Amino acid sequence: MLIKRLNQQNRQNFKLDSGVGHESDKMQILLIHSDYIEYETKKSTPVAEKIGDELKKGRMEEALTVFIAVEKTDEENIEHCAKQTVHEIKKVTEQVKTNRIMLYPYAHLSSSLSSPKAAVEALKKIEELLREASFEVKRAPFGWYKSFTIKCKGHPLSELSRTIREGGEKCGTPVKVEKEEVVSEALKSEAKATSYWHILTPDGELLNPDGFNFTGHEKLKKFVNYEIHKSRAVDKIPPHVELMRRLELADYEPGSDPGNMRFYPKGRLMKSLLENYVLEEAAKKGAMEVETPLMYDMNHPTLKKYLDRFPARQYSIEADKKMLFLRFAACFGQFLMNHDMTISYRNLPLKMVELTRYSFRKEQSGELVGLRRLRAFTMPDMHTLCRDTEAAKSQFFEQYNMCINVLSKIGLDLSDYEVAIRFTRDFYEENKDFIVGLVKTVNKPVLIELWDQRFFYFVLKFEFNFVDAMDKASALSTVQIDVENADRYGIKYIDSDGKENRPLILHCSPSGAIERCIYALLEKANMNSEKGIVPMFPVWLSPTQVRIIPVAEKHIDYAEKVASEMDCRVDIDDREETVGKKIRDAGKEWIPYVAVVGDEEVNGDDLTVTVRAESLPNKPANIKMKVSELNERISCEVLGFPFKRNPLAMKLSARPRFV
Repeated sequence: MLIKRLNQQNRQNFKLDSGVGHESDKMQILLIHSDYIEYETKKSTPVAEKIGDELKKGRMEEALTVFIAVEKTDEENIEHCAKQTVHEIKKVTEQVKTNRIMLYPYAHLSSSLSSPKAAVEALKKIEELLREASFEVKRAPFGWYKSFTIKCKGHPLSELSRTIREGGEKCGTPVKVEKEEVVSEALKSEAKATSYWHILTPDGELLNPDGFNFTGHEKLKKFVNYEIHKSRAVDKIPPHVELMRRLELADYEPGSDPGNMRFYPKGRLMKSLLENYVLEEAAKKGAMEVETPLMYDMNHPTLKKYLDRFPARQYSIEADKKMLFLRFAACFGQFLMNHDMTISYRNLPLKMVELTRYSFRKEQSGELVGLRRLRAFTMPDMHTLCRDTEAAKSQFFEQYNMCINVLSKIGLDLSDYEVAIRFTRDFYEENKDFIVGLVKTVNKPVLIELWDQRFFYFVLKFEFNFVDAMDKASALSTVQIDVENADRYGIKYIDSDGKENRPLILHCSPSGAIERCIYALLEKANMNSEKGIVPMFPVWLSPTQVRIIPVAEKHIDYAEKVASEMDCRVDIDDREETVGKKIRDAGKEWIPYVAVVGDEEVNGDDLTVTVRAESLPNKPANIKMKVSELNERISCEVLGFPFKRNPLAMKLSARPRFV
């Protein structure tokens, strides 16, 4: 019997193009317990089954993926073979403890295939029997060329093959055991913690969510449901994943651990602009930029204690007989630096910031999708040492407003996200007016999470949470008041009376993870598109700000002259395509300004510019303007923001395709 493996390296993403294939004996199945599998149809073959749009792409989390090849001999008794196959699948689901199954026709498991009609009949019968047994089932269509991505869990039962014969004879191929992951005590405490949920209004009313009228606050209702029920896993591909690929910003990296992405030149440009902008905003508030190591000793006495107080899973590494972990934030690097500093009360509030490229958190695999939740991410991490509680509250409020402003300039307004404020009961009782003041600032009801006792290092925390098209929420900006770590790390300052005191520490990320900002912008653009609003990025973030389209080859010289006079990221579509296709392609790239140049423009002074921000889906806004006027307009829109040149060739004909 021939057992074929799809991949010899466990716990890796991989992508394959599959379809119908060659022509062994009896039904062959390969069972992979997967963190996720997703597929997308590419092209039908002559034997493809007819399908609706719902089957053209699919994704399933925490599933047993069953690759199936139906063979010639199975045609003699399809129902019996289907029952035997379901019997084997059930046994494996009991072992790996999952109720979710993805059926995937995979002709390459056999060289003696059944007829297409018999194969489809067998697959549908297996699907029917599994549904009758109360399994959650999805089936990829038969006879289509498909691309798929799967992540194998890598435990001893995660890869098994079976040959279905009379009586259910089988064979199996267990694989390597995965090391137990490191989980902090704080994460364990978070799972056990009792949260009391409320809605706090700008008038100061603290209401039970069940009794709150969410009319006009539908997004808040989705956020409340998400937080209370903690439904983190996704069961389909969110819109931003297709967009990040189509716009050539980012993609999955099959050669790395899941949640580690590749960024193409346009995506890297956007990331760099966002990074520089957030760092500059922190510098305006007096933050000193520093740099700290990527990995730390897990058994360092201070760090070990902090690890157990931070609710995150860590990546651990063994080297030189030491257990190391990859940083999940810049906290401990900055705190160790603070410990060695001489600090006076005159230096307070003292702010330090670092842009971590990267921070690492071993997020649960079922939650990893696109740019929403990653294992390696870029986090602007600012810490402020404060003299006392009043100073900490003052800085908290100032940074709260800074976060609102930062997100607004990135392209995310107050209406685009919901606010969560989390605190201990004691802190709330002592600071009610302060917390109500935070709610009044955003002038809309917010979600409150209240704890009877403190499980973490902070007594107060807020987050701004973006709610996407799948009703999943993702935290962006945050600030926390830390009452533990100054003591833990021995951080002190000399007060006016000459005595040593411990400061309070604020943790702040003005924007949240940079990748998550791009995710939110993409998701927002998709939702806007569904409302009839033309999707686009802010002009300062757009990889191409102006595209010039010459009508014919003879107009390219003039297009180059116009481009040389532009003070922005400009490119020229000199491809051998029709003008109509070039205009449509510019629209698909969300380019803010598009100028077509032909005889009229060459012989005149004006350009005819399509302004995306003023256009409707089927009604472009075409405005006559001089090059100087276009330059001035763009200059006003990008004033105060960082600028970088486009890393790609100016002429589109000279550019490679990344996706």
